[in-house]
Amino acid sequence: MSRILVIGATGLIGAHIAASLCAAGHEVTGMARHVGSAARRMPAIDWEAVDLARASARDWSRHLAGIEAVVNCAGALQSGPADDLTGTHERGLKVLVAACETAGVRRFVHFSAMGVDRMTPTEFSRSKLVGDEALMVSCLDWVILRPSVVLGPAAYGASALVRGLAALPIVPVMPDTAPLQPVALEDVVATVAFFVKPEAPTRLALELAGPDRLAFIELVRLYRRWLGHPPAREIVLPGGLADLLYRLGDLAGVLGWRPPVRSTARREIARGAVGDPTEWTRITDIVPRSIAVMLNARPASVQEGWFAGLYLLKPLVLVSLAIFWVGSGLASLGPGYESGIAMLQQGGAGAIAPLSVIGGGLADLLVGLAIAIRRTARPALLAGIAVALFYALAGSFFTPWLWFDPLAPLLKIAPVIALHLTALATLRDR
Repeated sequence: MSRILVIGATGLIGAHIAASLCAAGHEVTGMARHVGSAARRMPAIDWEAVDLARASARDWSRHLAGIEAVVNCAGALQSGPADDLTGTHERGLKVLVAACETAGVRRFVHFSAMGVDRMTPTEFSRSKLVGDEALMVSCLDWVILRPSVVLGPAAYGASALVRGLAALPIVPVMPDTAPLQPVALEDVVATVAFFVKPEAPTRLALELAGPDRLAFIELVRLYRRWLGHPPAREIVLPGGLADLLYRLGDLAGVLGWRPPVRSTARREIARGAVGDPTEWTRITDIVPRSIAVMLNARPASVQEGWFAGLYLLKPLVLVSLAIFWVGSGLASLGPGYESGIAMLQQGGAGAIAPLSVIGGGLADLLVGLAIAIRRTARPALLAGIAVALFYALAGSFFTPWLWFDPLAPLLKIAPVIALHLTALATLRDR
């Protein structure tokens, strides 16, 4: 058995590869930018927190000691506050490859993307190709795997979006999408297990594609049937509305979120992800399964239905809460300022009423703005719960009659807190 380093070991593909290699008896070191929860979930793996985009040759010299093979699963779809495509796909990979050469690590299995050798319409595909080329000219025993859309028991990105769309009673269909040949995650994991063997062939690039060419909407239909839903009405979105959704996805990306619907996804989906699995099968004897066969072998659970139903509700909940708090703050500091003071003074607040209204308005604004930013969303949601509870307590003291008001402003605090708890429970993507 070998000592294997898996980079990007907390992602959809990397986590399953690391777990599979560990179960097979290999000594596995998992690497990612944030490894805290992964280390608790998979304690049999040695974990190191490393950012491929920023790691230096000196950093790698320590991590590569004794390693016999490297599997690089690190990647991102689009640059933003949390992701640097050039750093991850190009610069960081070149530093890692050079460090492997220096450390004497020969075997290097690298994940690229389907079709980057034929067309590069985005920074994603261009940077992937540059990384591939840097690896190809090295003296390592490299294997480049170029999968199509990877689908399996876990879901992230496009695979999660498919589930979310499959749960809708009316399914929106994006225009200008090309065919896909989705590949089963289990077949991808088995491929890595084959190529980390010392006797496996190297210095080749393989396309990992499933046997069926499917339009994106056909994939959604497969998952809808798997979830047990009847056929849904499908509506092709006008180009202008689709463009708006992609732009909103880009805006969410600027705020640190990673929605699957962004301008990079738009251009990548337009070129499609189809390939020829013949060489893959010839070398490994792995016959890729169709997605229909994969789904039929694993009936959908109630929890799968929950995930699918909640997936598109999650951004709706977060946006609603951000608007709620920002709107409340603006109302308190603007048109509702005088009435807020009057209400508090009626309850006996006296001279502190103006400060209370201003302080509450500013607190609401800060909570709403912080919920909108991915990095601060969790503490902001917790702060929102605390502020809501404080309002319930203060309201009970100064304005107890509001408990019996027909509009129920204090009673509505309970469902607001419930929405915060729902957002917290669904906040993590993987």
